[in-house]
Amino acid sequence: EVQLVESGGGLAQPGGSLTLSCAASGFTFASISMTWVRQAPGKALEWVGVINPHGDRTSYADSVQGRFTISRDNYQNTVYLQLNSLKTEDTAMYYCVKGYFYNYAPSKAEGDWGQGTQVTVSS
Repeated sequence: EVQLVESGGGLAQPGGSLTLSCAASGFTFASISMTWVRQAPGKALEWVGVINPHGDRTSYADSVQGRFTISRDNYQNTVYLQLNSLKTEDTAMYYCVKGYFYNYAPSKAEGDWGQGTQVTVSS
């Protein structure tokens, strides 16, 4: 059974940083791209970025390019999302999703999703 467990969310000030983690199990993690998606209150799902299985290629949404970084540790079966220079508009539930999704947010019927971790950016 595929399991994805996100953690690391919380309250941050504008300009601050957070690191989100997604611990994966139930599949061959090192062979699968991983995607991050977020959903702000009352808004549609938004694709954040994706990392390839080796961890040497990433792509990001324009809205987070240069501020967010995706990385992975294939020994720990964990993918990370480093959030820097946070803005109030980054407030959202953040999800990791098993699989390669590029420049579009999959529906929750596609792929396997974690339960999400809440990020709130506020002064």
